[in-house]
Amino acid sequence: MSRVLIIGAGGVGRVVAHKCAQLPKVFSDIWLASRTVEKCEQIAKEIGDNRIKTAQVDADNVPELVALIRQIAPEMVINVALPYQDLTIMDACLETGVDYLDTANYEPLDEAKFEYKWQWAYQDRFKAAGLTALLGSGFDPGVTNVFTAYALKHHFDQIDTVDILDCNGGDHGYAFATNFNPEINIREVTANGRYYENGQWVETKPMEISRIFDFAEVGPRKMFLLYHEEMESLAKHIPGVKRMRFWMTFGDSYLKHLEVFRNIGLDSIEPIKFQGQQIVPLQFLKALLPDPATLGPRTKGKTNIGCIIKGTKAGKPVSRYIYNICDHESCYKETGAQGVSFTTGVPAMIGAKMMLEGKWKKPGVWNMEQFDPDPFMDDLNRYGLPWHDIECDIDVDRLPSE
Repeated sequence: MSRVLIIGAGGVGRVVAHKCAQLPKVFSDIWLASRTVEKCEQIAKEIGDNRIKTAQVDADNVPELVALIRQIAPEMVINVALPYQDLTIMDACLETGVDYLDTANYEPLDEAKFEYKWQWAYQDRFKAAGLTALLGSGFDPGVTNVFTAYALKHHFDQIDTVDILDCNGGDHGYAFATNFNPEINIREVTANGRYYENGQWVETKPMEISRIFDFAEVGPRKMFLLYHEEMESLAKHIPGVKRMRFWMTFGDSYLKHLEVFRNIGLDSIEPIKFQGQQIVPLQFLKALLPDPATLGPRTKGKTNIGCIIKGTKAGKPVSRYIYNICDHESCYKETGAQGVSFTTGVPAMIGAKMMLEGKWKKPGVWNMEQFDPDPFMDDLNRYGLPWHDIECDIDVDRLPSE
């Protein structure tokens, strides 16, 4: 039985709190903290469990984080705040001697770029302190990393290619809204694409490459090649992989609005002067858009996220497709959040459970694929994200683009 501190009270924080509360034998005490304590109090009230306590904290402020962690004395911190705040929370964990978990890698506030180098640089400090830091324990990154590790353990001697396919077939009824933090979402999809091939990163223009894929229980959707962080760690940790790509679906309305935002500069992260004040256009746009945490009661449809993996076993070609389908309305009924928050929050809870039970526990900074995938895969089935593992003869390169 362990006390945990969850930092972040958006849609994902809501799901993590709900799922941790369902396992009192693992999470004996739960603290939920955010810059806006009222959000934490609302979630705690909805769950109705007196084991959930709330606090206010500025996750950009290391001394404030340190003071709160020392006051609470948790076994670990579950970071579901903004990716900009990963390093300050890691610093606070080091200073207070507690383990750390997040769901997305660090991004600098003033640069539309995300990679693991900043967090991997903490390896020696966490190892020397005897602390575990688990990076990217969401769905992608997170579950997709574990799917790949599971495939390598059970189906392959050698993995040659991995295509990660992320489809949100949900409909929230708005002309434009993002299913997670708008600032992070728009920065991600307007950046240049990248994929890994033969030891090198190949850069593409935003939305330059697309394919149409028929997703089970969703139907045909147009998916676009993007850069996504799990490729960086998988390319490093899956021996001999020749190619790694990430694809995400977008609807026509989303793409139309995004094109307009880009054309008029609303996606910019460069500050401008407006009526005597400095504002960041993308942050202003974020303030105008619906809060992703409010989309739950409006969203219908399903997500389908998985990996098409090709390689060899005993010298013979093997192709597998491992994926999960998640229903937005079922997620909302259970946790008050839509499926995108659910598919991130459940793996965060499971990752924390793996650490607290000692199954994924060793000093240092680690990515998901560096641990035994089997207990995590078992818990995905047990706690709301059941997966399918099938033979697959689909060649993504032969799929139509129109």
